[in-house]
Amino acid sequence: MSARHLNTDSPWLLALLAAIVALGPLSVDMYLPAMPSMMRALDTDISYMHLSISTYLAGYAIFHLACGPLADRLGRKPVLTAGTGLFVLACIGCAQSTSANELLVFRFLQGVGACVGPTLARTVTRDLFGPRRAARALSLIAMLMALGPAIAPLLGGFMLLVLPWPVIFIFLAAYALAMIVLLQVFLPESLPERQSLHPLNILRNYAQLLKDMRFMSVVLASGLVYAALMAYLSSSSFVYMELLGVPVQYFGFIFLTTVLGYMGGSALSARMSDRLDSHQTLVRGAILCLASAMLMWLGGSLRPDSVAVLMLPMTIYAAGMGLVYPHAMAIALAPYPHIAGTASSLLGFIQMGLSGLSAALVGQVLEASAQPMLIAMASCTAGCLALSLYAVRRN
Repeated sequence: MSARHLNTDSPWLLALLAAIVALGPLSVDMYLPAMPSMMRALDTDISYMHLSISTYLAGYAIFHLACGPLADRLGRKPVLTAGTGLFVLACIGCAQSTSANELLVFRFLQGVGACVGPTLARTVTRDLFGPRRAARALSLIAMLMALGPAIAPLLGGFMLLVLPWPVIFIFLAAYALAMIVLLQVFLPESLPERQSLHPLNILRNYAQLLKDMRFMSVVLASGLVYAALMAYLSSSSFVYMELLGVPVQYFGFIFLTTVLGYMGGSALSARMSDRLDSHQTLVRGAILCLASAMLMWLGGSLRPDSVAVLMLPMTIYAAGMGLVYPHAMAIALAPYPHIAGTASSLLGFIQMGLSGLSAALVGQVLEASAQPMLIAMASCTAGCLALSLYAVRRN
């Protein structure tokens, strides 16, 4: 099979990178409607189902630390291919699980395989588009990528009307196989300079990043805004379907408003990248996220039986996240072209580690109301704004 690499002027390159990035969110969003039925089928409880998300995020986070250095040494495509192949096998394992413990093992492996897509798609974007064009490219990729999570809960919900829950994981395996084929045909190898895999060299690179307070502040800011999102996602099926009585076939439509907000925020982010510094856009997005999280908390306290008081502010939150996420990544990766894979890995490790912790903690206390989810979201976004303002001062 001959390769037909796409150049950076081709919109299909951004679409391919967005499809690769979508592998991560699809692994969470698509099975959210199935969590109540999986809970009954595997004879477990809601805290264990939250743990299935946290376990996935743990695998996703931990392998970041190896994924970036491997890609900086071996190249982007080989690591992408191997990781996505592992994801396919783990999806098949999830579909065949007969107990909650089996599911957790395969979800961990699924997270390990899934992490290469978003991590190395960010790295390839930095390689191909450079520091100045990366923020715009990442914003456009985020806007395109959101189409997957928009469809995923809807598709998952309608699948469950006629098919058992394992079919969702079979679908994810087929999607990942298609990504492997497209990667081989269309994605160019973009590694600019091979790095050593010597442990001391890897530790030296990570130490350089950890000591860079500008890097760490924007990485932690984006990690906290993502942790708030994960607190919402991991709780959403229980809150909407079990507490508020939303039927499974309508659950996906609630997510559609959130995804539309994220797409709108990402589109605005791309436009603002030509007129505003990335730090300014980051702060504006963090303010929007905090305001909407506080509005959700207030609405959920005053009207705990209303779907709208959670769904509508979450749309605004998603728009703010569309401003925060691509510009935080662009700021973090800009000074490190020679170790872009390692920098992207540390960014992903911190984001997913915070997200997994958030999902696990909320799952332990979520029982009769949405308050634990709302408190976690407000706390995380307050931290995001504080770190964003610190990054501006450092800049």
